[in-house]
Amino acid sequence: MTSAPDKLLLRLEWRVIRRLDGRLQGAYRTLHRGSGLDFAGLRAYVDGDDARHIDWNVTARLGELQVREFIEDRELTAWLVLDSSASMSIGAPGRGKHDVLAELAMILARLLSRNGNRVGAVLYDTGSVRIVRPGTGRNQALRISREIDRTPVDRRGSTTDLAAMLEAAASLAKRRSLVVVISDFIGTGDWERPLLRLAHRNEVVALRVVDAADDAIPEVGMIVVEDAETGEQLLVDSSDPWFRSRFSEGVDVREAGLLAGMRRAGVPHHRVDTDSDLVDTLVSVVAETGRRHR
Repeated sequence: MTSAPDKLLLRLEWRVIRRLDGRLQGAYRTLHRGSGLDFAGLRAYVDGDDARHIDWNVTARLGELQVREFIEDRELTAWLVLDSSASMSIGAPGRGKHDVLAELAMILARLLSRNGNRVGAVLYDTGSVRIVRPGTGRNQALRISREIDRTPVDRRGSTTDLAAMLEAAASLAKRRSLVVVISDFIGTGDWERPLLRLAHRNEVVALRVVDAADDAIPEVGMIVVEDAETGEQLLVDSSDPWFRSRFSEGVDVREAGLLAGMRRAGVPHHRVDTDSDLVDTLVSVVAETGRRHR
């Protein structure tokens, strides 16, 4: 009998991965280019170089900015950091944030684990970390999918500690890796500092999964709103202009803070709406990442 992860992978291979292969033509490897462990040498800094590769000791001796160049590892190690918190359960049945996360994780695991590349996963919920050790091939994508499938339906009771989630990822990425964080980034904790540390040693890409319910409340009068993470409920008038204004301001502040933090860490951030076409989204991710490395 075919399991749910097997059925999902078959569907994604037919409807998504085949289309991606035609449009990417192997370009997904540019997600991790020129940043391996093998030191190749030094050269003068040119505009657009990654400031993280500046060798400050040599620069001080020569009086001219020098950057370190690396030979890319032949094989890639990638970690998928998957947010399993309560807020990820928001969305329409079959197309909520958790469903989109599951599809993104399986697609990336399937693509990146080709040609001997190793892919692992960190599934994080506050107080709980589940790990799928790096592996290769189609079976590894299924292992990750089965672990995602084990995520409890009702996870309410505490907010997501985003800083702890990133620290958990950093503790596992012992050698330089590609780290793809898939989350709605709704939670608590000073996450900027651990993100900076993670990005200092690794190539990090953030995929923020967003549902329409994250950014707007329908104007339908008195309703009960519930914190997706804690389960706390509050009766509000969704038609009240003051309430709608405050809610909108809160969304804007959250958005601005997130984008600013990503920029400071030098981490490319991509919004993935639950109703978006994942092929177009992933092609855009690869194209922008490729431009950053040119």
